[in-house]
Amino acid sequence: MIRLENIYLALGGSEVLKDVSFHLRRGETGVILGASGSGKTTALRLILGLLKPDSGRVFVDGEDITDFPEERLLEVRAKMGMVFQAGALFDSMTVGENVAYRLIEKGGFSDEEIEEKVRRSLRFVGLEESIDQMPSELSGGMKKRVAIARGIVASPAIMLYDEPTAGLDPLNSHNITNLIKRLKEEQGVTSVVVTHDIPLAFEVADYMAFLHDGEVCYTGKAEGLPASGNDCVREFINHSIGAGIGGSRAGSVNGGAG
Repeated sequence: MIRLENIYLALGGSEVLKDVSFHLRRGETGVILGASGSGKTTALRLILGLLKPDSGRVFVDGEDITDFPEERLLEVRAKMGMVFQAGALFDSMTVGENVAYRLIEKGGFSDEEIEEKVRRSLRFVGLEESIDQMPSELSGGMKKRVAIARGIVASPAIMLYDEPTAGLDPLNSHNITNLIKRLKEEQGVTSVVVTHDIPLAFEVADYMAFLHDGEVCYTGKAEGLPASGNDCVREFINHSIGAGIGGSRAGSVNGGAG
């Protein structure tokens, strides 16, 4: 479904990704885990076709999109929903208008169809009653849930998440985690989650890639990460625990690493 194959990319004279490979089958959730600046978000931009690698290939839904012109890339992006780190809601629009924006931009839907799809998406994230509110009236967790509703309103086959739990308290992080899992279980959505949140990563991942300084230190099942023996992985987990990130789940992961 999604595959990065031996990706090398330099930006501004700096190596950002170095021989990175990542593969994800249809209906799976893949997590790209790592610290800030490790190249995680750059990988998402490659999947979206917003960047082109210096070498290597990018495959989405069975197609090699590496050299696609912009008009073909727009067709690829139409299959995707995106949840940005900051939510990226339009402050001047209501919640309902924010969720409807992609449908209006795409065209071909009646007002009644848009209303039904918007309400269905907001109902999925538990925010149908907030349809007429403005983003300024929402908490950070609610804004992230609206962003997910906007991402799924056009029934995408693929969802991309950039640090979806960043800045959220544990309860809101738990809510977002559950939504990602429900989209897989109930709608068969293929997801790529970029995060440094260890509990989120282990809760949702079918497949995991750990990046450090633009290089892949581990790929495989989530449960294999702590036992990988990689120094970068161990340092990341230990630092996360020391900084208070990950709680008991991270502690159990570290214990499993021996």
